Amino acid sequence: MSTEPLSPESVSPALLLPELTFYSRSGCHLCEQAHAHLLALDYRFAEVDVTGDAELERLYGHHIPVLAAGERVLIKGVFSKGRLSTLKLLLVREAREQQSG
Repeated sequence: MSTEPLSPESVSPALLLPELTFYSRSGCHLCEQAHAHLLALDYRFAEVDVTGDAELERLYGHHIPVLAAGERVLIKGVFSKGRLSTLKLLLVREAREQQSG
């Protein structure tokens, strides 16, 4: 068994993806569609319902659904599979650059 560290290129892209926050609300058809696409594309995310949270409603309420990495908003509104696939590639590229850099 090798004890050499893994190169960023040899690590599975799914392992490089950060856990994201998916802001949604109950009864939102765009949120339900986005949730299904996130699962289909193997995103790691925690879902947060903004309903009843004044600060989250202020920040994201008019833009639901929202996908964020920390305070960085990545996508809001309609999440097509194409947009999410492109975002996933960008996030993996960023992670690999951080690891090698």
